[in-house]
Amino acid sequence: MTEYSYSPTGEKFQLPEPEDYSKEYERLKDLVNRQRAIGREIVLVMGVGFVGAVMAAVVADAEDGKGNSTKYVIGMQRPSTRSFWKIPLINRGLSPMNTEDPEVGLMIDRCVNRKKTLTATFTYDALKLSDVVVVDVQCDYLKESLGNVRSGQTEMKALEDSFEIIAQNINPETLVLIETTVAPGTTEQIAYPIIKKMFRKRGITSDPILAHSFERVMPGKNYVSSIRDFWRVCSGINEEATRRVVKFLKEVINTEKYPLSVLDRPIESETAKIVENSFRATILAFLDEWSLFAEQNGVDLVKVIKAIKVRPTHSNIIFPPGIGGYCLPKDGGLGLWAYRHIHGFEDDIFKITPLAIDINDTRALHVAQLTRDALRNMGRPIASAEILVLGASYREDVGDTRYSGSELIVRRLTEMGAEIRVNDPYVLHWWELENQDEYPASSHSLKRFFRGQEKLKDLRVEQDLKKALHDTDAVIFAVRHQHYLSLDPDELVNNAGGPIAVIDCFGILDDTKIKRYFELGCEVKGLGRGHVKRIKDQVREEKEQMLLSAPIKSPKLKKG
Repeated sequence: MTEYSYSPTGEKFQLPEPEDYSKEYERLKDLVNRQRAIGREIVLVMGVGFVGAVMAAVVADAEDGKGNSTKYVIGMQRPSTRSFWKIPLINRGLSPMNTEDPEVGLMIDRCVNRKKTLTATFTYDALKLSDVVVVDVQCDYLKESLGNVRSGQTEMKALEDSFEIIAQNINPETLVLIETTVAPGTTEQIAYPIIKKMFRKRGITSDPILAHSFERVMPGKNYVSSIRDFWRVCSGINEEATRRVVKFLKEVINTEKYPLSVLDRPIESETAKIVENSFRATILAFLDEWSLFAEQNGVDLVKVIKAIKVRPTHSNIIFPPGIGGYCLPKDGGLGLWAYRHIHGFEDDIFKITPLAIDINDTRALHVAQLTRDALRNMGRPIASAEILVLGASYREDVGDTRYSGSELIVRRLTEMGAEIRVNDPYVLHWWELENQDEYPASSHSLKRFFRGQEKLKDLRVEQDLKKALHDTDAVIFAVRHQHYLSLDPDELVNNAGGPIAVIDCFGILDDTKIKRYFELGCEVKGLGRGHVKRIKDQVREEKEQMLLSAPIKSPKLKKG
């Protein structure tokens, strides 16, 4: 049976047939032979998702001091119905993701069509041709219950299978660089034994050249520079691996301005990523209780945070409705899991890290309560209310919906009986909802934690904001997309058809806009925006004063 992979725009691509693999390998061998003849190193990036696709382009764009390209890159993606479409798009010179950073698309187009330093493929045979393999295969952490990270486990199978496939195909001189965020101990205690065992089966006596260097990619306006122009940590399993990974990274990223931190062992590099993301997650979780404090005591946490951010040591303090993206919701869990299942310890040393994850995993649910209360204040039930969520992605100005706080908002409001609409200028399809039975995997969907979720399969992201606003009862500002920062209250209410409930999750609304919404008859609530009641009271007092000060017209007496 012929199978197809569909791109986010709906374009259909047939998955390769068995006879296509040998043809593809011949294509790659011809390309590689020509590239080697002009002195270029062959780099294979395994996995062309949000990290791998841009990493592949950064490496393919690398040049020496004379302006000559030094690498030829093969981006490799497993030919599944979910992901195969990325391969033909990249081979056209098109970015597989929608992002605010124009350099992503320009770089991929330049490397594919002008420099001829980048191609994409679906065959594992490409590993046989590589000098360097960069592993960007996901290492997920599956949570068995919402708000209890301890019940989860690291899903190692995809990564372990990748290590075995790599070991079956690569030359013993090939550098294998694990860029994936992994459970501390993975490189030395999982990857190394798998590759070493396969080498022995192949009659190879040398040690694998194996290293770890995690990415710090930040999708958005600085997507490319977060890979190319940013600090890196790395380590190899031995001196040769360390020498090779340092050499490679110095040739493809800006290490002159952003020097490498070379650590003694891969477990230290792996731990660095887990600790830095757990630290950030903890700071964000800490603010949840102060957000509730602010709401209950008339405090505007936005102003408080702005005052604190003046101090350089506290400049990264923020308070989103949840923690999204691929890293922060899971990375601490990788550490917990590794401590017991890789290193064999039974004692419970982790207290703050799991608590922070649990808080962050559930804090977006409070938005549903604010929406309910705002509608109640307007005399409207939340059941059957038409609610528009502005923003599906996990952060501003990107199209990445993985572990988005907006998903929890949508699912809880759906459970409460609301009818949901979504607008996001960067998201064409919200696959976590549309394909919730199988995306990101059948066992991963947040659907399993809520009731009444079936209708969300029919939810589509409405790109026309005016159309999305028509006849809504409530609007939730869920993401700080640039498109939403300048929305005019009068125009928004007019497009909605009258007064609505307005929920601010990200400090998008200043006091002037909040006041205007109240003047238009709306109800306003916000995370950490406890001062809105003062503004509401001020508007009511001003209206009362206007009524009292208005001249009273005496009734005209009829003559006669």
